Amino acid sequence: MAAAFQRACSRVTLRFSSELCFSVPAVSFSQQRLLNTGRALLLRPRPVRVLIVTGGGYFGYEYYRRTGQRDGEPILASPSQVALYRSFPTRLLSRAWGRLNGVELPTWLRKPVYSLYIWTFGVNMQEAAVEDLHHYRNLSEFFCRRLKPAVRPLCASSCLISPADGKILHFGRVKNSEVEQVKGVTYSLENFLGPRKRQSNDSSSFRDLLLSSPENDLFHVVVYLAPGDYHCFHSPTDWKVELRRHFPGSLMSVNPGVARLVKELFCLNERVALTGLWQHGFFSLTAVGATNVGSIRVYFDQELQTNAPRYSKGSFHDRSYVALHEQVLNASGEGGVASVDGGGVALQKGAAVGEFNLGSTIVLLFEAPKDFSFNLQPGQRIRVGEGLGSL
Repeated sequence: MAAAFQRACSRVTLRFSSELCFSVPAVSFSQQRLLNTGRALLLRPRPVRVLIVTGGGYFGYEYYRRTGQRDGEPILASPSQVALYRSFPTRLLSRAWGRLNGVELPTWLRKPVYSLYIWTFGVNMQEAAVEDLHHYRNLSEFFCRRLKPAVRPLCASSCLISPADGKILHFGRVKNSEVEQVKGVTYSLENFLGPRKRQSNDSSSFRDLLLSSPENDLFHVVVYLAPGDYHCFHSPTDWKVELRRHFPGSLMSVNPGVARLVKELFCLNERVALTGLWQHGFFSLTAVGATNVGSIRVYFDQELQTNAPRYSKGSFHDRSYVALHEQVLNASGEGGVASVDGGGVALQKGAAVGEFNLGSTIVLLFEAPKDFSFNLQPGQRIRVGEGLGSL
């Protein structure tokens, strides 16, 4: 009886085991190990998915925030976004780029490299004084190539000509000591040019301090140089440079898209401001640096060195040209300086003043009679020698 009961239990056990084998999937050794250690209960990290979700959420928020802005109101980057951008080592990268530009290329490699650059940025080599690409030993020489004299005639009917090839970002009158870098986005005139001497009881605005006559007004124009443009800048009129002020700073991009987002971009970036006088009073030309444009050269000032590690952000360094004679004359061979006297460096209209290592921005700030008018359109292309305005 007992033996019969044991045989019946064995048949039931075998039947149950066979059904269980068909109903439950097999467990691998690695899965069994995870089950034993308890790690199967933990979620496996998915960094790519996390980045996609968080990035998508951020851009969704930005889109919602931007679409919620009122029409015509500028959309600016937040202070934290600007601080993050400024924390990038753009100065170090620009110095590295400058060294790379100075490396001499093998003769066989010059034409392929320069041809790729010409095709990418639409460079017109027919205007170059030397069209043979093998002539340029390195990228720096190619970027700063000279042009044929006849391709940039000077407009005789205009008292003010374009100092560079590029695009007109903005122009107009300066109001309330604020200047527009692009439409709706401004920067402080005092932050841009640096402080000026005031009398102890003088409460005038910074704009009024620059004007020599109440019959005049202050005007500005911004020219953006793209990487494919001619990289030298010229004197826009006959004037006398009295002071050079160098502002070490960041080297953020000055592309129009970035200029619309970063308030006071031109005040944050490294720049060289040349200030002095022309026939109507105050005049200044400021070369603004940008990413990969750490090198700003002024032909008649051999002491100027931009994007140098010894300079700290937030400072400025002056050099007065007043009462200088031999020092400037010895360095003026390439710059087209007309004459030097005790009042500063006199530049002729159209004379070559300096160059960028790549492309950047030129800002003109000048005093003129109130009836001065620009002959420009926002966003238009312009070249050296073309008229900016007239009286």
